[in-house]
Amino acid sequence: MNILLVDDHPMIIEAYQNAIMKILISEESLHFTIAYNCEEAYKIIIKNSRENIFFSLAIVDQGLPPYLAGNIDNGTDLSLLVKKNMLSCKIIMVTAHTEVVIIYDIIRKLNPEGLIIKKDINPSNITDIFKSVLDGDIFKSPSVKLCISEIWCKQLMVEDFNRQILFYLSKGYKAKEIEQIVPLGISAIQKRIILMKSAFNATDNGSLVKEAIIQGFI
Repeated sequence: MNILLVDDHPMIIEAYQNAIMKILISEESLHFTIAYNCEEAYKIIIKNSRENIFFSLAIVDQGLPPYLAGNIDNGTDLSLLVKKNMLSCKIIMVTAHTEVVIIYDIIRKLNPEGLIIKKDINPSNITDIFKSVLDGDIFKSPSVKLCISEIWCKQLMVEDFNRQILFYLSKGYKAKEIEQIVPLGISAIQKRIILMKSAFNATDNGSLVKEAIIQGFI
């Protein structure tokens, strides 16, 4: 099995190697290819692709120095290059960024098999994380899931009808009363309320309104 590891910190690379060797202890043909920046990784990917040498797994840091000549700005661009040339390669993206917009961009462009915010990874869980991806699961670390929840909330609240429904709920209106104001049927209104409750992790209309106020949507 060929595995690509890309990170600008040698100690992190070593930790990844050790974790994977624990998982694939019986793998006789395990081979690691290591790069410390986008330029090195770019050249490796292109060369291997031309020689029909494909990676089964790539673990890539998002915050890598760019390689402008190759039009590679970060680890996401690098991972997209891997996907383009090696369709079956599983990608685990690791990032120090916790900003919702960056996590959203990674998911929208790449949607990797694994997405981890660095603060969520430690010696006690690293092996289980890698094993889950190698076993075919999709892994998102806890902080990533929180970001996705925030993204979902924001996407829901861009919709004008949802904002109107939420506003009238905050004023004490019932779904049947909102139907008389918002041009939607009662079923559509109730479905939107259920979606918003799920997005805001609310159990009832009151907690939905309270959380929406806290997050600035009302």
